[in-house]
Amino acid sequence: MYQFKNNIKIAFTIVLAFFISCQDLDELNINPNGVDPTIADLNLLMPTIITGIGQQVVNLGVGDIAGVMQHTQKDGWSGGHNDYDWDIDSKSWSGYYGILRNIDEFHKKAIEGEYAFHEGVALIMKAYTFGIITDLWGDAPYSGALKAEEGSEFFKPKYDAQRDIYLGILADLESANTLLSQSSDSYSNINSSQDLLYSGDVTKWRKLANSLALRYYMRLSEKEEGIAQEGISKIASDPGTYPVITNASEDATVGYIGASPSDSWPTNTVYDTDPRGSYFRVKMCATLVEAMQELNDPRLGVYANKIEIPLQKVEGENIDRIEDGIRQISQDIIDDYTESWGVGLDFDPEYVGIPPSIYAAPQYNLNPNLDQAVYNPHCSQLNDMYKQTSGDLLLMRLMSAAEVHLILAEAALYGWAPGNPEEHYAAGIRQSFNAWGVEADFADYIGGAPYSGLESIIEQKWIASWTAAAESWFDWRRTGLPELQTGESARREALPLRFYYHYADEISKNTANAEEAISRLEPTQFKGSDPSNNSAWSKMWVLQGTGKPY
Repeated sequence: MYQFKNNIKIAFTIVLAFFISCQDLDELNINPNGVDPTIADLNLLMPTIITGIGQQVVNLGVGDIAGVMQHTQKDGWSGGHNDYDWDIDSKSWSGYYGILRNIDEFHKKAIEGEYAFHEGVALIMKAYTFGIITDLWGDAPYSGALKAEEGSEFFKPKYDAQRDIYLGILADLESANTLLSQSSDSYSNINSSQDLLYSGDVTKWRKLANSLALRYYMRLSEKEEGIAQEGISKIASDPGTYPVITNASEDATVGYIGASPSDSWPTNTVYDTDPRGSYFRVKMCATLVEAMQELNDPRLGVYANKIEIPLQKVEGENIDRIEDGIRQISQDIIDDYTESWGVGLDFDPEYVGIPPSIYAAPQYNLNPNLDQAVYNPHCSQLNDMYKQTSGDLLLMRLMSAAEVHLILAEAALYGWAPGNPEEHYAAGIRQSFNAWGVEADFADYIGGAPYSGLESIIEQKWIASWTAAAESWFDWRRTGLPELQTGESARREALPLRFYYHYADEISKNTANAEEAISRLEPTQFKGSDPSNNSAWSKMWVLQGTGKPY
């Protein structure tokens, strides 16, 4: 464990030295500041790449996308989280292209040195990063990106069509599988201490490549059913050629060292000691809490704390007192609260979440502390472990066995993969339980959470995607499941579909290509006052014509 933590500490130091966000589209392959990655040792770039993308996944998964997918709600400074109050200044892809610059240099060094392992890793991380970009924004610079050093014609790269980006990703993952298919002793220059994901285990990297391919083939299932079916069937029917992640011990995860704010879990209270800090702003969302309570899901106790002081309705008038650790209130107090804040009370004695997009989030459930972002004894806060800087479950979760099995369950449902969808469904839940440390409860749980088709598969993917909520957002867009409804304070009457192209970083500096990409977006009835198709409520190619999610 000491060695592992030291390796991560080294990695985060390297991240700080190398990772500079892209400032302009004509600088997609030029970093004028810091240490030049072109002279960096090949293996020293690997932790920079892995932790860079891992932190982005966490920031999405515990940030605003956790609000969209109703895992959590904030009770202070909550507009972007609870209400999708986004615009053309909200979300930039510059950080992702900063990661891609390092991946590109890593890839070049791998080719020059004829290091097949490193080349395979580079293609996987390139596919992963471009996958997130196109999933979040739609069309984006791809074929012409990272080529500024080749000439001025690449200073303002075109926005490739989303379909082409997905197909490019899948081609790279196929190549990675081939590159990583040799015997382990045939590879050279592997430094296991710099590989924070799999410690130089070639087979596990190969499994990640094929697992990601399953993810992106399924992403295409509504638009390119033939391609999706063929690709998934190819992988699922030939595990010898296309091994995938099947056990939680193979999950693509990275821990935090916790030695400084930059290498610690983002909601920790060790470095953020403000009583209105990140941890205290975040509460559980009622949608997730109630779904998990209905299933008697033991993961709820891992994700969240029980409420400190339950509410109890009692007979009488003007009663508001605490007796034996319970706050007792009379009907007139309840009526006054409901009239004042326009929302009811939750009397659950254990777990209480804030309903999505309500105006009274800071005041919810008779919170006695009416300032924003403070402790609410009548609502469920995140589990205490999220106050820590690091821990066994505080992980950057890039890909999991649970997701793979649940993809295969959906594929088997369609007849695209061998096996019984119910068996894959159960295996997905089991591996999620293994990942969250509640494996002993699986046998009791599965009887009360039986397989019931696509709705049950996607619900379990949604629950399992805790702290990695972006993947559940992409599933929701594709399937319309789970059936999530927004609330009264939301910017629109429906959940958003994408990020806006950022004006300063993406539109103003590559205007013609950005405007062409915007013209290919399809506005929906929820576009509202957005002046162009560049709306969070416009459909990118992968959703157009599908009727999903609305």
